[in-house]
Amino acid sequence: MKLAFSTLGVPGLPLTDVLRLATAHGYHGVELRAHPEEPVHPGLTPDERAAVAAEFKAAGVEVLGVAGYARVAAPGDDEPVLAEIRGLLDLARDLGAPYIRVFPGGGTAQSPEEADATAARRLGTAAEYAAGLGVNILLETHDSHRTGADATRILGLVGHGRVGALWDVMHTWLGGEQPSESYAALSPYLGYVQVKDIASAEDTTPLPLGAGILPLAEVVDVLSRHGWDGWLCWEYEKRWYEAAAPLPGLLGPGREHLARLLSDSA
Repeated sequence: MKLAFSTLGVPGLPLTDVLRLATAHGYHGVELRAHPEEPVHPGLTPDERAAVAAEFKAAGVEVLGVAGYARVAAPGDDEPVLAEIRGLLDLARDLGAPYIRVFPGGGTAQSPEEADATAARRLGTAAEYAAGLGVNILLETHDSHRTGADATRILGLVGHGRVGALWDVMHTWLGGEQPSESYAALSPYLGYVQVKDIASAEDTTPLPLGAGILPLAEVVDVLSRHGWDGWLCWEYEKRWYEAAAPLPGLLGPGREHLARLLSDSA
């Protein structure tokens, strides 16, 4: 498996510094948080996008994905959501990224069945655009659809090869699923896996990998036992928890922890 980290852990850090951290600590890729407060977002010009792609290529680091905030199950008109997704897909294509991330965002203003149908309709439409660009749309296990079982209700309705799943191991665990259950549900659709660690269900402040209670060893074990050979991406949510320890000093030990888990499960 290949290892990446998300720029959510180093909010606003210049791309040159992000790539320096990746290469210094042996990460193969970076997940880019696509938000206007970050260096990389859909508002970049074609020349700026080309410069970002060239920086990654020169550093020998891959752009794993573009993590957007489109909420595909949210109530309201389809077109603003579809336009947001198209913008993310264009950015990913220009950067050479294989994936974009979207959220469910179903909320409580509609029934689960209505939310599923809304998300499936939008994802099915966006999938045709994604297919023309060679980029995949990944629905993260999050908010209204935090378990693998929740996410696959939508993905089964879509039934398109360009639409898959991003497994956030914290949310499936908080939703009551064991790693084996999450993998069984998500494996037909799995793009990549977000790993992290927290102190408890009540305190989700990010911790160094291995310092909390999330079943990371079990996640890596189930992936290894099934021969899955994709990406593990460390999403350290520093952006939302200012009191959390800075990520740069944790990147080396975090990579070593993941390497030990991979070695133990081999």
